[in-house]
Amino acid sequence: MLFFLLSAFFFVFSTAVPWSASPFNPSSIPLAVRTPYLSTWLPQGSGTPLNGAWPQHWTGQTVGWSGFIKVDGTPYSFLGEPAIPASFAKATQKSMEFTSTQSVFVMSAGAVDLTITFLSPVEPNDLSKQSFPFAYMALSAASTDGNSYTVQLYSDISAEWVSGDSSLPVNWTTSTGADTLVHQVQLQTQTPFVETSDRILQGSVFYSTTVASGVTYQTGEDVVVRSQFVNSSVLLNTKDTNFRAISNAWPVFAFAHDLGKVTGTPSNPVVVSVGHVRDPVVSYIVAGGKLQDRSSYFWNQFSDVTDAITSFLQEYGDTLSRNSKFDAQVQSDASAISADYAAIVALSIRQTLGATEITISKNDDGSWNTSDVLVFMKEISSDGNVNTVDVIFPAYPLLLYVNPLLAKYLLAGLFEYQATGQYPNKFSVHDLGADYPKAIGHNAGDDEAMPVEESGNMLIMALSYAQKSGDNSQLMTYASLLDQWTQFLISDSLIPESQISTDDFAGKLTNQTNLAIKGIVGIKAMSVIAGILGDSEKSSNYSSTADSYIGRWQSLAINPDQSHLTLSYGNSSSWGLAYNLYADKLLKLNLFPDSVYQMQTNWYRSVQQPYGVALDTRHTYTKSDWQIWTAAIMTDTNARDMFISAVKKTASNGLSSQPFADWYEARDGTPEGFRARPVVGGHLALVR
Repeated sequence: MLFFLLSAFFFVFSTAVPWSASPFNPSSIPLAVRTPYLSTWLPQGSGTPLNGAWPQHWTGQTVGWSGFIKVDGTPYSFLGEPAIPASFAKATQKSMEFTSTQSVFVMSAGAVDLTITFLSPVEPNDLSKQSFPFAYMALSAASTDGNSYTVQLYSDISAEWVSGDSSLPVNWTTSTGADTLVHQVQLQTQTPFVETSDRILQGSVFYSTTVASGVTYQTGEDVVVRSQFVNSSVLLNTKDTNFRAISNAWPVFAFAHDLGKVTGTPSNPVVVSVGHVRDPVVSYIVAGGKLQDRSSYFWNQFSDVTDAITSFLQEYGDTLSRNSKFDAQVQSDASAISADYAAIVALSIRQTLGATEITISKNDDGSWNTSDVLVFMKEISSDGNVNTVDVIFPAYPLLLYVNPLLAKYLLAGLFEYQATGQYPNKFSVHDLGADYPKAIGHNAGDDEAMPVEESGNMLIMALSYAQKSGDNSQLMTYASLLDQWTQFLISDSLIPESQISTDDFAGKLTNQTNLAIKGIVGIKAMSVIAGILGDSEKSSNYSSTADSYIGRWQSLAINPDQSHLTLSYGNSSSWGLAYNLYADKLLKLNLFPDSVYQMQTNWYRSVQQPYGVALDTRHTYTKSDWQIWTAAIMTDTNARDMFISAVKKTASNGLSSQPFADWYEARDGTPEGFRARPVVGGHLALVR
């Protein structure tokens, strides 16, 4: 009892912050999150204001982003932790709010409030816009005492946005066009498709704003450029051409905006954009072992990156409107479950989509082939693989919710590769490549083997996409592959041999109850697929097989006292989260009897820990995605909400400064190491 009281006390104490936080103060706040390489966050821990820490890439590496506001000549910092000879005060954070697409801060600088809106657009129904590797920061000021004040704003980024290795040399340019001011920064030596410490050695970072009266720019050493603004309220429109290492006199790339007089009416927003652009983005294996360069989808609409940036900046108002409507729809849908659930979902969307890139190829004549769309997902912070099947699988509910086409295009590369016959195993491949962004396959068949896991996943996802969209084309095209994987499941899923599942960190295990569930659901899914394709005989045979397996599975998997499912057959003291039952509900198969769901609902109530239910009896940790999937199979709302509230409690407990860690201790909520992973898309299991 003491443990529970201490946990509750620490939860309340650790999450108290001196500003208004809505819907809660998370472990890390998304600022600019669009791709695996444009993924910038404000680390929180027990609470850090926007000007209390440097923003970080999801890896934890600093990405310098600095901001100042001057009010009647008095300077205040509002972003980052700049240290300069010139004196300044710190603005006071009054509030922070996040939605599915935005993180909004209000900072008080004397008698002026500055609203800072970080918008990472979610545009799932426009592939070009969704593929833009850019995000916005918008600044608007208003006085709070009825008087007017002169206000100037400043912001910069450092070359740390290019690489986490500060010893690497960079170069840069500043373009002063008719419509747009653009700072471009890149490594002097680039290596396509190669990462170091999860940062790509390729591409350029762009920091941009719209040309207007009162806008100035400057590049140079951090303390020099920042002091110039703090001392003089304006930049010099000068360009440092002394190219050097990132940490050598830390080069920064800055803009200043003079707002003139600011009153109680909020000023028109000052908008800057930040982006990380490279081309090509992925190397993908096609038939015959050839490697195909693939580019971001948006290139088919723009002749050069400046045109793309100009369009992006000019569309800020419309983009904000669309994304605010998206936020409202997500909030409405998720709030129908609970307020805690809506908060979890809002924090999960940018994180999931920020691990993906939408690509197209070129035709032989060099034109863009917009009918050849593939989406690639990085397995962030665990193995770094490309399109890992058992990472796509938990993320799938989000994809089905925002636009099922994204789900289709994520599976397409996996289907196409295996259809070439280059992958030698009879079960599904684990991923498209060991190291993002090289989707070069596993022609030796030496990928991490999860035979039942991945074969079941592919069948379940293929059918769920078809059911959601009404598009059966993928089922028809790859029917033979789907049938091949089903034959494997018939042989190997009822009594699985020793192997790992998606929770590979837990190790191998023989006769896994939850893994068998996935295999049996996969077989039943194929019976539905066969019916869709008009093969009634095959459909009937697969359905009969799955149904017969259910009876045998129950005799093997249910504890002798009928109180719960075991973790593995014959181990009556074991149990685990039977989250794979969610696939039965997702596909509306009604394969497992209601008694199994009721039994598990009763059992999980009895083994709840302060931060949820443990993943299984081998360890005391759990995972947020599987917590929510399990919530989705509960037979009553109290049990459902028990899981949901535990995940929200973990996300807001102040014990981590990492982007939403999906793997953590069920006893005390401490993270186990994963961060920023796209599997949090599984949190949308209740609204998909």
